[in-house]
Amino acid sequence: MNGNEFGRLFRLTTFGESHGEAMGCTVSGIPAGVELSEEEIQADLDRRKPGQSMITTSRGEPDRVSIKSGIQDGYTTGTPIGMVIQNKDARSGKYEPFITAPRPSHGDFTYSAKFGTRNWGGGGRSSARETVNWVAAGGIAKQVLAQSDHDVQIKAHVCQIGDVVADDVTWEEMLEHSEDNEVRCGDPEKADEMRDLADKYQKEGDSIGGAIYFECRGVPRGLGAPRFDSMPARLGQAMYSIPAVTDFELGIGRDARTATGSEYTEDWEFDDSEATASDNASGDEPRARGDPVPVGNDHGGLQGGITTGDPIFGEVSWHAPVSFPKTQKTVDWETGEGKEITVTGRHDPVLPPRAVPVVEAMLYCTVLDFMLLGGRINPDRLDGRPGEYDTDYHPSSPQNDPDDADTHAKTIDED
Repeated sequence: MNGNEFGRLFRLTTFGESHGEAMGCTVSGIPAGVELSEEEIQADLDRRKPGQSMITTSRGEPDRVSIKSGIQDGYTTGTPIGMVIQNKDARSGKYEPFITAPRPSHGDFTYSAKFGTRNWGGGGRSSARETVNWVAAGGIAKQVLAQSDHDVQIKAHVCQIGDVVADDVTWEEMLEHSEDNEVRCGDPEKADEMRDLADKYQKEGDSIGGAIYFECRGVPRGLGAPRFDSMPARLGQAMYSIPAVTDFELGIGRDARTATGSEYTEDWEFDDSEATASDNASGDEPRARGDPVPVGNDHGGLQGGITTGDPIFGEVSWHAPVSFPKTQKTVDWETGEGKEITVTGRHDPVLPPRAVPVVEAMLYCTVLDFMLLGGRINPDRLDGRPGEYDTDYHPSSPQNDPDDADTHAKTIDED
């Protein structure tokens, strides 16, 4: 099976099935010298894990990450990092009726048709459970960027569930409110309406779709390689890889369909501001006074497939979860009979609330990959000091500690 890797230099390779022993991934292309916190990775995994509210699956997975390689004394060594997350609460029995009677609108039949077999427990490899690996990798990418010389910040929030649409929110409102409610919406009033709507469909034995708005700030200008490795192309691959995603937009997105050329075009002007700080409030890349800048940002920080230095923003849409307890119809190819089935496992009634950290993770992975490809971050070592070996993060020999005599090497007299 191919298609299990993402990225060029920052490369994520994943393994595992929904009801297998464990999920896991190998992340390569991480520069040496990054002080890596397992706790920070875990914090993002906790935002994604099941069972965190009544509108998520009740599957009881702690999703504890364990780093197996690529770390010495808390710092990355430049070698691949392996991570494992054990599956603790798999219950495959409820999936036995669907081994040869595929669930409607799932990957059951298509996986069997492609490979002649499949891991059927919980959907196996096709399950969104696999995105736990992506969030772990995104947690690494986030820490690399945070410790670099670039102030890249990424945030997302749920902007729509069903017909409830959040009002436009500021960056600050996303940061302040989106983690304060169960649907992860930056608009507290609409968050309550979204929660009520999700409850309604869950009680009816049904489900509902939704959307996420995202924004990336501090991304340097000049990233992206036309054509097939343009920033929009790679972001599209990242977002459409997420299970159940049906639409991806950048900038004004679908509104561009009705905009005239004169309305959509952004003129250029010289920047006459004094903004040079890396943490400027606008979210733009720091610029020198007098640099050319676009007037407006309807393009979402991208022109010609390359970053402009303005914030990158857009939306991602999900269809309703197709696992729900209402009766559905299928056929059993083993018996040749039509069947009525109910999918009674543990499932989310709406996907975007738990998908927010997944979107953020894939954005961090994509941006870091381009930063490494573009030479903005040294792919070998974060400090950018090639040839220097006596570093603050290099291990020290315990035998050189004068206060620890027990570790000193002893000369053995062979006479």
